[in-house]
Amino acid sequence: MVAGSGGAAAQPASPPPVALDARLIEETVERAKSLPNLRSLIITHNGAVLTEQALGGARLDRPTNIKSASKTIMSALVGVAIERGVLQGVDQPVASILERSIPEDADPRVRQITIGHLLSMRAGLERTSGRNYGAWISSGNWVRDALSRPFVDEPGGRMLYSTGSTHLLSAALTRASKRSTLELARDWLGEPLDIAIAPWTRDPQGIYLGGNEMALSPRALHRFGEMYRQGGTIDGKRVVSENWIKESWTPRTSSPFTGDRYGYGWFMRDMRGHTAHYAWGFGGQMLYVIPSLGLTVTMTSDPTEPSREDNYIGQLHALVADGIVPALLPKQQDTTGSLGSSAQPTSAAPL
Repeated sequence: MVAGSGGAAAQPASPPPVALDARLIEETVERAKSLPNLRSLIITHNGAVLTEQALGGARLDRPTNIKSASKTIMSALVGVAIERGVLQGVDQPVASILERSIPEDADPRVRQITIGHLLSMRAGLERTSGRNYGAWISSGNWVRDALSRPFVDEPGGRMLYSTGSTHLLSAALTRASKRSTLELARDWLGEPLDIAIAPWTRDPQGIYLGGNEMALSPRALHRFGEMYRQGGTIDGKRVVSENWIKESWTPRTSSPFTGDRYGYGWFMRDMRGHTAHYAWGFGGQMLYVIPSLGLTVTMTSDPTEPSREDNYIGQLHALVADGIVPALLPKQQDTTGSLGSSAQPTSAAPL
């Protein structure tokens, strides 16, 4: 996939064979090891492992808090729910499912918010992330609190990054399916991917937190990414529809913090002429999928340290854009690209 394309091919033709620059990969791994917050690094090319590194006492098979990379997992669950008829589609108003949680005095625009608006962070509601996060999770009813927030934009307007939006999706999945989000995640993703999904935080009503604090091992997160790279299949089994990946990787808005494009739970940025789709969690929990190069990269980090400090997130982007991607490019293309916006300091990190 070339940079600047409006949509996304979920399963592009296999990348042409290139002579892998093993020396550059080795140098990149050494550079990664110098980052004190980094805990794991997994790189695969067309499914073949280039490196697996466990750092700082971490283990590749031990669950870790993937923070807001959970939002990307939630997007996959919504896609499966639509495919199975549990949800009607991205244009379904979330009020049709969560009506009883809407306060009587709520702004009438709350009934215009769709599943797609929540997936793309365009609900229009005041954010529950950032400085509002603590008050939100201290409330007695996270769903009602999110739905009662004032509108700071119209539904379908600008990107307002908010964990409350993905929590509303978790609540909608729970009510529509009459099953917990944990059950759905284990059934729809854990079983076909052959990965373990441990219980995580629940709200006061017992709904699993949508969009934060899921625990997956680095290898499990990487396998999820490999499934997306392969167009929604793993080991010959269909997990997510190819069309859902295409929809999720279609830019629908852009981050006010980085300028990177955003689809349904995935960020997108250009790296040396190739589109990198990535999940991003607080502290530097990262999953990169670059289908046009057959590349999947997973990084996990200390989840207690903000990734914006010392532009840590920029350093992680640079490992991919300046080290891993060039190692897979034909040498005549090696100097044609750039880091894009990753050289800019990131002013905020997901929660």
